Amino acid sequence: QVQLVESGGGLVQTGGSLRLSCAHPGRTFSSYAMGWFRQAPGKEREFVAHISWNGANTDYAESVKGRFTISRDNIKNTVFLQLDSLRPEDTAVYYCAAHSGVRVGAQEEYRYWGRGTQVTVSS
Repeated sequence: QVQLVESGGGLVQTGGSLRLSCAHPGRTFSSYAMGWFRQAPGKEREFVAHISWNGANTDYAESVKGRFTISRDNIKNTVFLQLDSLRPEDTAVYYCAAHSGVRVGAQEEYRYWGRGTQVTVSS
């Protein structure tokens, strides 16, 4: 079982920044690619970003390219999502998940999920 715990969410003004963290206190962390998803009120959960197991490859949703950065530290068993130039439409609960498939945006290929952290961007 992989337990994932997100943190770092909060309330920020438009144009501001946040850094989300997702920790897994276990030895299996480095064997998984990791992803971030988000779900806004009344909307379906959507893909945000993905990083390969060794950090060599990253993918982003078009809506966040150039503003968000995913990274990981396999020594600390943590994946990060840096959110810059935030917009009100970025308001959502952000989830990290462990990926065990090949399609980075396919939620059904993510085996383990955290409980999420709320990001609210005020206008």
